[in-house]
Amino acid sequence: MLQASGLTKSYGDLQILKGIDLSVNQGEIVSIVGSSGAGKTTLLQLLGTLEQPDSGIVTIAGINPFSLSSKKLSEFRNTQIGFIFQFHQLLPEFTAIENVCLPALIKGTSLSDARKEASKLLQILNLGSREEHRPSELSGGEQQRVAVARSLINRPKVVFADEPSGNLDSQNSKELHQLFFDLRQEFNQTFVIITHNDSLATMADRKLIMQDGKLLNS
Repeated sequence: MLQASGLTKSYGDLQILKGIDLSVNQGEIVSIVGSSGAGKTTLLQLLGTLEQPDSGIVTIAGINPFSLSSKKLSEFRNTQIGFIFQFHQLLPEFTAIENVCLPALIKGTSLSDARKEASKLLQILNLGSREEHRPSELSGGEQQRVAVARSLINRPKVVFADEPSGNLDSQNSKELHQLFFDLRQEFNQTFVIITHNDSLATMADRKLIMQDGKLLNS
């Protein structure tokens, strides 16, 4: 589902990534761990097409997104890639279901179809009774589950998560971690997760260690 070969990235004279090779199968949950400054977030930004590598190739479902035009790349990112961040980044003026609908509306899905799919996802995530609540009316764990639903609305090929439980207490973290595996069971969803949480990292199908811009065991 995801293939990366020879990825390098520098900012000025500082080389962050030093030749990354990675292969992730459909339905696989892969965690990436490592100390701060190892290059984990930079790698996730390249794999998620938010940044372009200096060299190397990324393919997602057989497509090299960086070979696409700027418009087509934006469409690809919207429809084929999901993102979950440490801070949920929900829009405060919108309700839970409206936040979940946004990527589908950008894709061109009708509002009625988007709301139907968003409602289905929120039900799966045990948020059916919270659809019309704004983020300020939700707990931290609920807000992050809304963000998970938003990442899934377009049925992406891969979901990239950057410290998804880093802002949650231990109980909400545990529930969120289990949720990834429930979603894999439900949708055969592929996840690549950067985390400092050893429990989540160990639960994954593979735990990769990043050090000094390289993956030690990919």
